[in-house]
Amino acid sequence: MMLAKILSGAVVGLEAIPVIVEVDISSQSLPSFTIVGLPDKAVEESRERVRSAIKNSGAEFPDHRITVNLAPADLPKVGPAYDLPIAVGMLIASGQLVLPKDGGLFVGELSLDGGLRHTNGILPLVMMAKEKRIADAIYVPSLDAREAAIIDRIHVYPVPSLLGLFHHFTGSERITPYPFVKFRSLGVPLGFEFDLVDVAGQEQVKRALEIAAAGAHNVFMQGPPGAGKTMLARCLPSILPSMTEEEALEVTKIYSVTGNLPAGESVIKYRPFRSPHHTTSRIGLIGGGTHPAPGEISLAHRGVLFLDEFPEYPRHVLEALRQPIEDGVVSISRAVGSVRYPAKFMLVAAANPCPCGNFRSTTRACTCLPGMVTRYQKRISGPIIDRIDLHVHVPAVPTEKLSTGKSNAESSNVVRKRVQKARDKQLARFKKDTITANAEMSTRQVKAYCPLAGNVEHFLRQAAARFTLSARSYYRVIKVARTIADLAGEKHILVAHVAEALQYRPKEDV
Repeated sequence: MMLAKILSGAVVGLEAIPVIVEVDISSQSLPSFTIVGLPDKAVEESRERVRSAIKNSGAEFPDHRITVNLAPADLPKVGPAYDLPIAVGMLIASGQLVLPKDGGLFVGELSLDGGLRHTNGILPLVMMAKEKRIADAIYVPSLDAREAAIIDRIHVYPVPSLLGLFHHFTGSERITPYPFVKFRSLGVPLGFEFDLVDVAGQEQVKRALEIAAAGAHNVFMQGPPGAGKTMLARCLPSILPSMTEEEALEVTKIYSVTGNLPAGESVIKYRPFRSPHHTTSRIGLIGGGTHPAPGEISLAHRGVLFLDEFPEYPRHVLEALRQPIEDGVVSISRAVGSVRYPAKFMLVAAANPCPCGNFRSTTRACTCLPGMVTRYQKRISGPIIDRIDLHVHVPAVPTEKLSTGKSNAESSNVVRKRVQKARDKQLARFKKDTITANAEMSTRQVKAYCPLAGNVEHFLRQAAARFTLSARSYYRVIKVARTIADLAGEKHILVAHVAEALQYRPKEDV
């Protein structure tokens, strides 16, 4: 009997931390099986899974005192990913298995028959192994090998079962490393459920969505029920630009940790579209819990967060969006620790103008009292409104446009090509910065990348004075104008671009 040390890892937030699994088997005491090192319930239950997996794999389970320590001992250990390293450590400590000197990093959940199940958080662990140079080889469940193989210069071994791993190390049946998966070799999603060509009319709204997609701007659509706000929002993914490799890995890490990455998939290549119900709690939207987990705003990272029936969300839930919209990250502090999750999302909100939805309608009479309309609109605070770049009215569609068989509307594919061209310009512009879109520019970056000619600056100052724009609104107008110029292929911001950007300010501003 001896002491064995196996390398594994723990995921805290989106970052992985090395964990040493120490297994000691002693014949000096009565048989027992103890796991220490702040394990949660799932880790403690590893005892029964490991016991059955070892026996059902044809190995001998040590009938002695077994102590497993997960170091560092002050870091909480969560989840079943420690099953495989614990089992391997027990086989080594009992003398049934010998690992090569270079060892490797082990992670995976065991089934009772010794097979390995899909395990969350594989990608952060592989990235940690590469960045910290603590292992050249990583042993993961076969279902997760494609996810791990997106990181180069790491040997990924797809382990089908504990018995298969035993045969690999004894040399009787070697496991072939999974080939490196190049990001560019992965296909893009084919087709979308909703296409702009299917939306009748609403040319102004489509133009606003094109600007929003090109510059990652926030959008607020307001109009009567049935005007097409929800359908327009669901068409947005079909015109969004492709993600860069860095953006795709950021999103995939979030989906890997939360268990939303489908088994057998390598990376998320499409921009997320999240549409939580208005009864969603603050924790569900922002993130949190006993062990802080990402919320909807992080699951929408680099994509779209669509909040339909915007005023119906509780006030305190909407107010919690203010800091993430500005900073692009959300910090969650709990007694067990503090974590930070990325939250660079496009907020797309939709609302009726009043409880009945017919306020200022030219075809239907509003049945709401004046006080009801005011209270309904004031459910959305001024600071939230000020953080939204594009405000657009979605009118009811005339019947004649609905009844025509043919439409001259552009397809999403045509619009997406213009959006991609504009986003490529932004990626080239910001190649020395950490941002990828115009909406992410800070005040300093706006001054550096958006110089205004004399007549343009004079026009914008006049507009700011007339419409009493706040400092935040002033710079947001410039960001939108920069995106409009990118779509037009213009190197400099012109008066026409600023004028169009001003049209998308709230009506009370203009």
